Amino acid sequence: MTRETIATKNAPGAIGPYSQAIRAEGRFLFLSGQIPLTSTGELLQGDVKDQAKQSMENLSAVLAEAGLTFANVVKTTIFLSGMEHFAAVNEVYGACFSADPPARSTVAVAGLPRGVDVEIEMIAVY
Repeated sequence: MTRETIATKNAPGAIGPYSQAIRAEGRFLFLSGQIPLTSTGELLQGDVKDQAKQSMENLSAVLAEAGLTFANVVKTTIFLSGMEHFAAVNEVYGACFSADPPARSTVAVAGLPRGVDVEIEMIAVY
């Protein structure tokens, strides 16, 4: 199996033992979940829409480093601190996928890193 690490300084660095993204077999890109950290690693202060926007900007930066865009995304998973955030996050997320959005799962979880309200991960193809 061929495997390549993708990393960019335009998104926050990993805060644990993981990579921003891994390209597998030259065809698939698996992006780690992004929370609303700035590229300098500071936690963004703001409501859930602001958090979702920052998370999507981070994912966009990782995709760009790999030569891809949201058009290449085939699957996403959104983790929320509560389903009451669904509509607000959906609005921000939906603006990134104007046509043929990817498959998606959205789940509420007991907790997210750094106490944020949203984390988003993606799978893309070349």
